[in-house]
Amino acid sequence: MQRRRILSIVSGIALLGSVAACGGGAAGGGGQIGVDFPRADSDFWNSYIKYTPQFAKELDVRLMSPTNSQNDVAKLVANVQAMTSQGAKAIVMAPQDTGAIATTLGQLEQKKIPVVTVDTRPDKGKAYMVVRADNKAYGEKACKYLGEKLGNKGKVVEFQGALSSINGRDRSEAFASCMKQNYPGITVFEEPTDWLDTKAAAALQTRLTQHPDINGIYMQAGGVYLASTLQVLRSAGKLFPAGDPRHITIVSNDGIPQEFDAIRKGEIDATVSQPADSYAKWALFYAKAAIEGKTFKPGPTDHDSTIIEVGNGVLEDQLPAPLVTKDNVDDPKLWGNQIGK
Repeated sequence: MQRRRILSIVSGIALLGSVAACGGGAAGGGGQIGVDFPRADSDFWNSYIKYTPQFAKELDVRLMSPTNSQNDVAKLVANVQAMTSQGAKAIVMAPQDTGAIATTLGQLEQKKIPVVTVDTRPDKGKAYMVVRADNKAYGEKACKYLGEKLGNKGKVVEFQGALSSINGRDRSEAFASCMKQNYPGITVFEEPTDWLDTKAAAALQTRLTQHPDINGIYMQAGGVYLASTLQVLRSAGKLFPAGDPRHITIVSNDGIPQEFDAIRKGEIDATVSQPADSYAKWALFYAKAAIEGKTFKPGPTDHDSTIIEVGNGVLEDQLPAPLVTKDNVDDPKLWGNQIGK
């Protein structure tokens, strides 16, 4: 049976060369796993939410009823406390404020409840594993795409994610460094948004009024900014398809179906496909492995990623996140072309 084959892979330790068994832990990984979803106002995170029960079933994970902290660290802390009191043996979370979760991580460490963080890496505190993509690469890919398309000339609006999040910082710092070093002829307007589409829309409206010759946009989260950005451009009479000399080149991050449709229509040009499916799968895999007492070490995995050490003994599995353009937008392997089918 397919299910038995999957279980055999997991119990046989799927990460060849990267896993070593360790004493202790519940046999068979039978403990309950608590999952907190970070928000439901983003198409990307809604996709992750859909994938989680699917992979829980595939991996034979005992999943508690998930909670949603709604981008509020106080709710995240309360949700974690509730899951702990209800018997969670491991917790999967995606803290949006990566500095404010340290105390909670310390408490979980004292209780010997392992934590897997998804998409974000805590600034302080222990995590059993971080499941994430290289967010600096996101900023660099966006920079190089825009820099080449614009020929090192023009003005770019950048919607920065929350700088209280390591993701917002990594993407912003990498984008700025790349632009400064490689494309000094491009002026970048950095617009902090706290991952809110309303702030991004207001900033874009202001910049378009001040600088009607803006010819590039970098959206650090298409799942948050795409709809409002297209609406602002449409209302301003500046939404022209790729190939039109008046087209504003737009690069995004996320890889949701809506971005793919916008690429096909020529409304935006590229996005970095953040792996919502792999985030769900490998977060649950590592949470189960933690309960089973398994340990990991830096190096390549068998699922096209690399585990790196990020300090304080914390490991991060950096999953692949390809750049998607009109040339590969119909690739059936991309999760954005699979979800809902």
